[in-house]
Amino acid sequence: MTDDYPLRPVAPDQFAAFLTVGERAFNSNWPLESLREHELGTFEFDRSIAAFDGDLIVGSAAAYTFRLAVPGGELAGAAGVTAVSVLPSHRRRGILSAMMRHQLADIRDRGESIAALFASEPGIYGRYGYGCSSEHLQFTVRRGETQLVPSAPRSRLAAAIRLRESDPDKLLPELAKVYDLVLPGRPGMPARDDRWWRNAIADPEFSRNGMGPLRCMLAEDDSGPRGYALYAARPDWADEGIPSHALVIRELMAADPEATAALWADLLTRDLVGEVRVRQRPADDALLHLLADRRRARALLSDGLWIRLTDVPAALCQRGYARDIDVVLEVTDELIPDNAGRWRLQASGTAPAHLASCERSGQPADLALPVSALGAAYLGGTRLGALAAAGQVTELRAGKLAELSAAMMSDPAPWCPRIF
Repeated sequence: MTDDYPLRPVAPDQFAAFLTVGERAFNSNWPLESLREHELGTFEFDRSIAAFDGDLIVGSAAAYTFRLAVPGGELAGAAGVTAVSVLPSHRRRGILSAMMRHQLADIRDRGESIAALFASEPGIYGRYGYGCSSEHLQFTVRRGETQLVPSAPRSRLAAAIRLRESDPDKLLPELAKVYDLVLPGRPGMPARDDRWWRNAIADPEFSRNGMGPLRCMLAEDDSGPRGYALYAARPDWADEGIPSHALVIRELMAADPEATAALWADLLTRDLVGEVRVRQRPADDALLHLLADRRRARALLSDGLWIRLTDVPAALCQRGYARDIDVVLEVTDELIPDNAGRWRLQASGTAPAHLASCERSGQPADLALPVSALGAAYLGGTRLGALAAAGQVTELRAGKLAELSAAMMSDPAPWCPRIF
């Protein structure tokens, strides 16, 4: 049936129709022309996939060309999968599966061994070989209920850290310096070029949802910028005239503990603010340990970045390992047969990532697992042992599960700061 819906990239004059598929599938109501202008800044037409029913676009998928931080401090070529949708009138016809197969083949042909996405519905993407590889936290903190722990690095703040507020577009060079300091040590973060910085600070009126303009607080010392926060305020006054504005943090990035504490101390004590809402923070966020009473931060843990390995040996050789490892894996992959089979992974916990090796092997397997489990463990935030407890990984040689699980873990936890 999917042969009735040919797949091909869209041309610029078809972009509005392409976006309409996603708008209807996601029940959005953003102004189409405003959305088109916003998305044009990062859209890659040659990586778009549209399913056609005659002249009508009924399915959509796209990808961005990323360099993604992976354990060991390397930046690996990756595809950032986005805009995946099917018109409600054309569901259950195999269109999504056809687009996913087509896209995975294209990603592999481009020499990218990793596909990454944020899932609108987590139950969808496991069947295409994706695994949840990172988690993120959302916080709501009431002002006046929070104090930082006495051990927070505040004694040096007044003299060392200066805070400066401005429009984000006036601070782009400083923001980029901070981001690039954090990037290599935080798996899951994509490198940003000028296009993506413009996207990161974009503040279109149609997407504000009642909030004011985006602002930036920069933390700096004599050596230069050390951290920043992007945020906006939603004004609100209680019936009694009591101010209860919400401060919504879009992104907070800091290169050291002093900048981290300085930014949180400022944001959590703003005048007229009733609560601070933090959209997307790493699972090991320092805020949990800075608060004297962490229960005051109402937290929600959600799945973050989903990873799919399109070239198993290349992907496993692109990342570093926390300890020496020599293990034979039996990998299953229904969509990319070249990934399936037995692979011997050898790596040193002290050698650069590119010195790891992963080659075909005729030796007995130590572990058996689907490619989705490798994707889940890839960024170092999901333990293979936890996946084994859920029946997704089988240990065939005693001790090898614990060895590989420890070798693949990352400190700090993986995190992608912005949904794409």
